[in-house]
This record gives sequence, C-alpha cells and structure tokens, in this order.
Amino acid sequence: MNTNSLADVLRPVKHVLLDFDGPVCSVFAGLPAPDVARQLYGALLPVLTVDAPADWAAETDPLALLRHVADMRPDLAATADETLTRLEVEAVALAERTVGGEAVIRACAESGRSVWIISNNSGDAIRAYLDDHGLSGDIAGVFGRVPGDPTSMKPNPRLLLDALSAASTAPASCVFVGDAARDVQAGRAVEVATIGYANKPGKEAKLVAAGAVAVTDSMDAIADALR
Repeated sequence: MNTNSLADVLRPVKHVLLDFDGPVCSVFAGLPAPDVARQLYGALLPVLTVDAPADWAAETDPLALLRHVADMRPDLAATADETLTRLEVEAVALAERTVGGEAVIRACAESGRSVWIISNNSGDAIRAYLDDHGLSGDIAGVFGRVPGDPTSMKPNPRLLLDALSAASTAPASCVFVGDAARDVQAGRAVEVATIGYANKPGKEAKLVAAGAVAVTDSMDAIADALR
C-alpha cells in the first residue's frame, strides 16, 4: 500500500478504467445483496418450467445467481438480467459512496485523464448513480455487463476490450482499478495493469496473488497519486 508505487504506475496513464461496485460506491449498502438475490429468485419461480436447482434459493450474491441461471437455463438469461437490472437501479438509489471514489474521478479530470466505468453491474444502474451524483459529465464511457449476456461479466475481458476500442487506445496507456481478483484477471487478459483496491480485510493478499501491480486500501491515495 505504497503511494510512491501508485504514482509510478499512474504517471504514464491517460485512461483510468474504474470498477463500479467498490471503487465508486457500495451498490448494495442500502438494499442488501442477499435481499436482491432473494427477489431475483422469486421473480424467476413463475417462469420456471422445471424445479430450480436447490443452490439457486441459497445464493446470496445476485450476480452469481445470474451466472447460474445463464449456465443452466440460458433461455431465462434475458428475463433474469432484466429483473436484476431493475433491482440494481433500485439499489443504487440507496448506495453508499466510497470514500475517495469521487476524488479519483475528479483527479482524472483535473489531470487530463479520461475515466471509463467497467463493471459487472448493469449499465442502467451505473448511469442512474452517476446522474444522481452529478458525475456523468466526468465519465467518458460506461461498460456494464452486456444486457442478456452474463458471460460478458469479468473475469471475461470483453468489457475491457470494448472500452479500449471506444477509447482508441493501447493497453499500456491505461490502468484498471478493481477490488476483486476477477478484475485483475480481466486486466491481465488484455495486458492492462490493474491496481487492487483492498476495501476489506484479506483482500490484499488475493489481489497480489492475482497479479495486481499495486494494492491500496484508500481511493484517496489513488486520487493523490493522480494529481
């Protein structure tokens, strides 16, 4: 968690690719993830033609449940995605800001860098949050999961590739900031250096093991390094 190493990583960067849930806000702080997963499961029950696998009812991570549905019942993937998107839009209205998250976005604008949001959450929910918090004008592009296609979620690098294409830039000009090993894995797949945001105990070791080029427990430290 060394600010000097952050400065070294960020000095040549022109585009900051930023994960949403974690680095920007805690999406499910007000509407807890287990409640969202339970509502998603309940919405799927009426359209199931066969019994749902037992682990669906026990799943507390709504994004993981979306993956399960897509894997086992691809015919329901679009319906599940639409339902989860609606629930995520509700959740971001109650989301908790991450300390330093907005500072990173502002620091990018002040230093002439562009910000691109790359997230497994829905683009509709991300844009709703950015609009509500007056951040939309500071964001170059939003790349949430592809609607109806949960396979697009990280660690699949597809969303990062889409952002690189939209920015018309090379991986060496970018850095990705994420709080999960899957973020680092997606970054490595497209040769984009990833800074790990260790916002919970035990995350630092996982992010380092995944290959993060630097790890910090402070978004403010990233903002300071950008400046």
